[in-house]
This record gives sequence, C-alpha cells and structure tokens, in this order.
Amino acid sequence: MATGRETGRVKIDYQKARHRMVETQLKARGITDERVLQAFGKIARHEFVDPGLEAQAYSDRALPIGHGQTISQPYMVAIMTQSLKPQPQDRVLEVGTGSGYQGAILSVLVRSVYTIERLEPLARRSGEIFTREGLTNIVQQIGDGSIGWALHAPYDGIIVTAGSPRVPPQLLDQLADGGRLVIPTGSSSSQVLKIVTREGNSFRTETSIPCIFVPLLGKEGWNSD
Repeated sequence: MATGRETGRVKIDYQKARHRMVETQLKARGITDERVLQAFGKIARHEFVDPGLEAQAYSDRALPIGHGQTISQPYMVAIMTQSLKPQPQDRVLEVGTGSGYQGAILSVLVRSVYTIERLEPLARRSGEIFTREGLTNIVQQIGDGSIGWALHAPYDGIIVTAGSPRVPPQLLDQLADGGRLVIPTGSSSSQVLKIVTREGNSFRTETSIPCIFVPLLGKEGWNSD
C-alpha cells in the first residue's frame, strides 16, 4: 500500500494522514475498540476515493464516488463497525459495497465478508481495489441487498450502508443467534442508526446516533422507480 503520492505539487504522507484521522476523528470521539482502530490505521482510504480526491481522503467528511453514491465519513464507518462488535471468526454480510472501504475495514477484522452492490460499475471498481489491495476474504455479488444474501446465511453480523425505511425482515431472518444488525432507518433524507441483536427467536433493538445515508433501494427498501 502506498504511503505517499504526488497530488499536484504537494506530496501527501498518507500514513501520517491515517494516524491523524484515527487520533482526532475516531479516538477523540469515542471509538475505543482497539482492533477497529488498528483496521482504520491499516486500510488506505485514499485507494477507495475517486481520482483527484486523494488529498481529501482522510478528511472528516463523506465524498462522492459517482452514481449518486458516497464513501462515508470515517467516523460513521468506525461507529458502525464498532457497533457490530466484529470477532476474528465472524462471517459478515455488508449491504451496499459502494466504494469498498467499509468492506475492506471489515475484511481485516473478520473471517469472511459477503458484500452486495446493486450498481455494477461500483461493484466492478471495488472488486478491482480489493484485488489490488490483496483482500482475499471478500465475496461480492451484484443484486438487491435489501433482501440479503440467503445463500451464505446465517451471518454473525450484517451491516447496511444505506438508509432504509424500516428494518428488512429478510435481514433479520439471516442473522445467527447472537448476531448483530447495524442499519440506518428513517426517512429518505434523515435516519437514526439502529443496532438489532438476535436472541433466539426475538430481537433486541438499540438506538445509536442520527445519521444521513443515501437511500437503500430495493424490494425491502425504498422504491427505485
């Protein structure tokens, strides 16, 4: 992974930028899971942003990646990841591959990541980045993530990187006992992050922070018409 690159006339030290991001954006705002912090220090976010935006890769903001989608703010990726409580032997489903950054973070924390993206160009681009970065434990599919990926269920964790009007029942069905689902729910323009834990045949829901994600489109999300 590159540690520096010429951007215009300025050479950016990406390793220092990542360290600063971890210290000022994550640790300072309550991200305490050491494994999660180490993952953010390892994964090169600048490899996942659009060309020309590398200088902004470690800023405290979401960035556009085309097709009306974004790469989420580092803090939001971190709090969602920490809320999932990922363990080394876990199998995790990600709904909404997007840039690939969230999947890459998960890939160094769990055994296997299964990720679904409805937009083929984004899926293809993220797959190329995964290969380039040597992330071999990520399995991709193009399709409707709002209905999950039953083939590989049950999952120890499911993370949804788009805002849904509700918690999709098919995602709950695909959670393992004790598994956690992290999902933004609310209106198409404003959501609240929810953490749902499966306890046998029942589900316990916790509410986290307000957030804004692009809409989850699909059968169990928002209508794409």
